Amino acid sequence: MAFVAIIGAAGFRATPGVLITPLETEFGWSRGTISSAVSVNLTLYGLTAPFAAALMDRLGMRRVVASALLLVALGSGLTVFMTSSWQLILCWGVLVGLGTGSMALVFVATVTDRWFVRHRGIVTGVLTAGGATGQLVFLPVLAWLAGGPGWRTAAVVVAVAALAVVPLVWLLLRDRPEDVGLTALGAEPVSDPPVPMAPVAAPRGGAAVRAISVLRSAARTRSFWYLAGGFAICGASTNGLVGTHFIPAAHDHGMAETTAAGLLALIGIFDIAGTIFSGWLSDRVDSRVLLGAYYALRGASLLVLPPLFAATAQPSMLVFIIFYGLDWVATVPPTVALCRKLFGKDGGVVFGWVFASHQIGAAVAAVAAGLTRDHLGHYDAAWYGAGALCALAAVMSLRIARKADPAPPSAAVPEGIAAAGR
Repeated sequence: MAFVAIIGAAGFRATPGVLITPLETEFGWSRGTISSAVSVNLTLYGLTAPFAAALMDRLGMRRVVASALLLVALGSGLTVFMTSSWQLILCWGVLVGLGTGSMALVFVATVTDRWFVRHRGIVTGVLTAGGATGQLVFLPVLAWLAGGPGWRTAAVVVAVAALAVVPLVWLLLRDRPEDVGLTALGAEPVSDPPVPMAPVAAPRGGAAVRAISVLRSAARTRSFWYLAGGFAICGASTNGLVGTHFIPAAHDHGMAETTAAGLLALIGIFDIAGTIFSGWLSDRVDSRVLLGAYYALRGASLLVLPPLFAATAQPSMLVFIIFYGLDWVATVPPTVALCRKLFGKDGGVVFGWVFASHQIGAAVAAVAAGLTRDHLGHYDAAWYGAGALCALAAVMSLRIARKADPAPPSAAVPEGIAAAGR
């Protein structure tokens, strides 16, 4: 059930990429204006994550995910009535951003930590691949709907799909293995049969207080900033740039939007294989080295992308799609593993903040690329800039400590860091 929710979240979040050109045509809005709504969506998608992680500890995953799906349905459904760009920002930016953010990769980290002790890396890879599956399933259909019946039909389909998943989540999703009389895979067996267990109470002060407290502790370490900085560049070079602007960029070169959406969905096919393999590797290889390699390879692929755009999908573009697709979210399993290793029981919330930086980077890139296109008439500078940033992310990743950074003398050692097995 978690896999289904993650598929939906990724598909819903990826939808704006197929709506940019239809909205530009109907309303006359510039790509910079439309990209601002996407930027709000991406920002909230990230900033919601750490609070959603803390809320899942307090209220349970089922309640949080069901509420998130309702927000997505409301935001997408209301867009069919909009007449001004501020309404696009409110509906797709705020409501859909909050909803998808509550089902984002922090949900993957929470599920993995609660249900698995053994094989956490590969499980993280499989669940993260659900995002690629969502992109694969939704994008071609939504692009066809936007180009045929119209973008409003596509928005309604997203709303209906989100509503359809709500009862499944409520009936089938469970917060912990103990709720169904099981133990986490690989956990030490207990002498007495496990009994259903109530959700663990959140620390006094609520989910928001815990999220802020964890951030304060993590922010005292250099490794947190290296992780957050690298993941911000990850977001800029994937969701913010390619996920948002690949389709309109291809359309600028004469390619049909349905063809471009198909290529973006094809990235999702190879992303599934790449992410699962990355999860397997993160159980066996130094995660810092993996991140450095992933960012360096992604940067190289983006530097060669601009000349590959054409009116049809040439073999060289297909090679890029395969290479880039294998790397699309391969960064997630090693990043989750490093958060868990360095920050112990607070690793899920820390990953929420690291993921927030990912989406802030994506939001900045979405707007910057749109403005670049408005002022220069093409996206070339955006592709080259992202490639250079990926090289910086590779260096930052290799500088992450092998174990948790020591706390400053004036600061108490955070409990989660002290408990981490380093």
